[in-house]
Amino acid sequence: MLEVHQFPCLSDNYGYLLHDPASGETACIDTPDAEAYLREAAAKGWRITQIWNTHWHPDHAGGNAAIKAATQCLVVGPAEVEKLGVAPDRVVSDGDVVLLGKWRADVIDVGGHTLGHIAYHMPDAALAFVGDALFALGCGRMFEGTAPQFWASLERLRALPDATVIHCAHEYTASNARFAVHADPDNAALTDYAAEVADKRARGVPTVPFGLARERLANPFLRADAPDLQARWAQRGGLVGDAVQTFAALRAAKDDFR
Repeated sequence: MLEVHQFPCLSDNYGYLLHDPASGETACIDTPDAEAYLREAAAKGWRITQIWNTHWHPDHAGGNAAIKAATQCLVVGPAEVEKLGVAPDRVVSDGDVVLLGKWRADVIDVGGHTLGHIAYHMPDAALAFVGDALFALGCGRMFEGTAPQFWASLERLRALPDATVIHCAHEYTASNARFAVHADPDNAALTDYAAEVADKRARGVPTVPFGLARERLANPFLRADAPDLQARWAQRGGLVGDAVQTFAALRAAKDDFR
């Protein structure tokens, strides 16, 4: 079976090493901190053979050059990673397939946080690595994309199988939960989820990864087409029957929420 090694790095990022024991291959999922990735791989006795970038931001692709210099690995990612000065060895986009040993990852367009943001879905392992597109009880800031684009991206992620386990890139869940309860206070599934988040963070336990099936019920950004949420947000810029406008209103409100 695939092994996922998750570890904290920088101030609030999670690093991931994805290892296939059968082939001996190991992929870095993004590279926020080259030193941390090389140290963690060495501690596990794993040889880094690939990097899979989700988008171009430095806390996701900034370690590419150092890790490649140390390991001669193959860098895979969207074309936008070239903004950091070095193009990926293999540029991928929606519909492409990436392999780790015999394990397949389908590339999904999840643009919105950045224009070329992608995710990697591994159907046979029920895993998805989504970068900053989707967080537990939240989603990424809309730095480059548009609301229609970002909502379409979230719909693609929401449509993945129920059993999918989502690995995102940051421990933002406590903050996201506070906004989610503000946005959707009558959601019982969210109330229970938020209480678990508060307990985990009080004990220093990660809230990532998380299950997609539960996220659909509780994350307001995945519920922008729900009539009850639309009705609540109709006076704040959302429109009943218009998921894009409701998503845009939610995202704008989260940007300003304290």
